[in-house]
Amino acid sequence: MIPTPTMDMKQTVDVKQTVDPMVPHWYRVTRRHKENADTFTLELAPADGSGLAGFAPGQFNMLYVPGVGEAPISISGNPEEPEQILHTTRAVGTVTKAMARLGKGDVIGVRGPFGNSWPVAAAAGYDVVIVAGGIGLAPLRPAIYQILDHREQYGKVVLLYGARTQEEILFRKEIAEWRSRFDVSVGVTVDRATGNWHGNVGVVTTLIPRAPFDPSETIAMVCGPEIMMRFTVKELRQRGITDDRIYLSMERNMKCAVGFCGHCQFGPKFICRDGPIFSFDQIRPFFGMREV
Repeated sequence: MIPTPTMDMKQTVDVKQTVDPMVPHWYRVTRRHKENADTFTLELAPADGSGLAGFAPGQFNMLYVPGVGEAPISISGNPEEPEQILHTTRAVGTVTKAMARLGKGDVIGVRGPFGNSWPVAAAAGYDVVIVAGGIGLAPLRPAIYQILDHREQYGKVVLLYGARTQEEILFRKEIAEWRSRFDVSVGVTVDRATGNWHGNVGVVTTLIPRAPFDPSETIAMVCGPEIMMRFTVKELRQRGITDDRIYLSMERNMKCAVGFCGHCQFGPKFICRDGPIFSFDQIRPFFGMREV
């Protein structure tokens, strides 16, 4: 029995697995963790004990709150632990605000995973530069997990992360763990210093000129607001990274996740079907154009 808006969301549901990409699987919330004032992580487990087969770093799910609606949210967990599905998002719209009110035991619909992935395998043998802004760290976290789980396959690994203030920094415990490693270079900056912040102040692009990587042997992965990505691409190109080795996550306007509705058309491409990860040379002609 599929829940309706009037049902108690903690009732037992009869979950039917299906190959139809438009029909959700039902998951229960096992934990809701508050990351900062408006950002939270939901941990989900299949309501009937079986779930999605797995996911690749960079893919997203469509999350459905009965009676409210559906939203595309990147998977932010470890691809090598597919039994634990994590989604980190901000409570900024009708659906995500409803998600923020869910508690342990509540039911949510999950369609997916959809989309392509970060070039984690293709980056083997290269230096890897990961640049994230704000909530953009969440879609990149699975790639970081996978790279660090197979650290010996990569050259230098650099993570550059920017947030508006220290209060808005995500995944603080993990960032501290990554910074403590000798085989990872981590730079964190904030747009505005508050409280007892004594670290870097400035936009994340200010960290790129002095980041330790070889531009001729580097693959970059970038996620954040579009304006941040535009200036990040500019800085990475100035360092000498070629357009075919700069990858961006272009999540926006996705509604159906299978290329039917056309909401996420981006030039000649559909973000849900052809992306959301694109190399810059694929989207350079129309990247940053407001009317696209």
